[in-house]
Amino acid sequence: MTAPDHDRLPTFEGRPFHQPSEPLFDQGLAFDVETVLSRRSIIKAFGLGGVSAGLLVACGPGASTASEGSPLASPAGSTTTAAGAVSSAANCTTIPEETAGPFPGDGSNGPDLLTQSGVVRADITSSFGTSTTTAGGVPLTIRLALVDVANGCKPLTGAAAYAWHCDREGRYSLYSNGVTNENYLRGVQAAGADGIVSFSSIFPGCYSGRWPHIHFEVYPSLARADNAANRIATSQIALAEATCKEVYATAGYEQSVGNLGQVSLARDNVFGDDAGIHQIGAMSGSVSSGLTVELPVAVRAA
Repeated sequence: MTAPDHDRLPTFEGRPFHQPSEPLFDQGLAFDVETVLSRRSIIKAFGLGGVSAGLLVACGPGASTASEGSPLASPAGSTTTAAGAVSSAANCTTIPEETAGPFPGDGSNGPDLLTQSGVVRADITSSFGTSTTTAGGVPLTIRLALVDVANGCKPLTGAAAYAWHCDREGRYSLYSNGVTNENYLRGVQAAGADGIVSFSSIFPGCYSGRWPHIHFEVYPSLARADNAANRIATSQIALAEATCKEVYATAGYEQSVGNLGQVSLARDNVFGDDAGIHQIGAMSGSVSSGLTVELPVAVRAA
């Protein structure tokens, strides 16, 4: 059999397609994983159960919009560990440490949601306590795969994450005018045996001066996630440009269109040092049925 002529095969980032007759987004899991590794250099092998072409299409700031596909396997009933199969801790890059920003709600600068009953929840779209207001917007599932750099990048079982972000109008609950009595779009979840932490939320808007993003803090355990002093990592997810543009074309996000046009990953005061290469979330799903953003988060627990 004649060896394939790689000079004539379609390529992506210098690599021949595994399936030359198929489009880029149908090249299979192995090709997608190679792409993720080459762009992010996070881990040598990241056993994300059920990862689809969504990992491929949203890795770059100008990538195509996310194709529909399965999100990370859920902790219950999953046969593939979310952060398993990491072959070398040397190839596991710690998530960049970032600012919590001026609106953390973790007690570090005023409002403290971490000590309130009800903060541990998977669905963060609504406020809890004295208000039940629900934030409007395109549904978004946020999934973090926590791994421990100090332990061969194995899943960080028993850890916890606190996630928060602005609403569709660019406002932060607890802080911004009009929503100081709300605490929606904030919550804490514990990681299962696979290291996965998941939140149901909405796609955040883009406010003036910042690239669209989601904040999160990682804690060693759920019991210790009641005090910001116990956090072991603070970082942010950068949202893919193409997906942002698609979401912001829908009703309610009108002001985000102009704001997005005035910012870039390269000029952002958080992601600008490396254009967010380690923090751009992989997108899957659709605006009509709901989106999912996924990010592997390597931290040093000890």
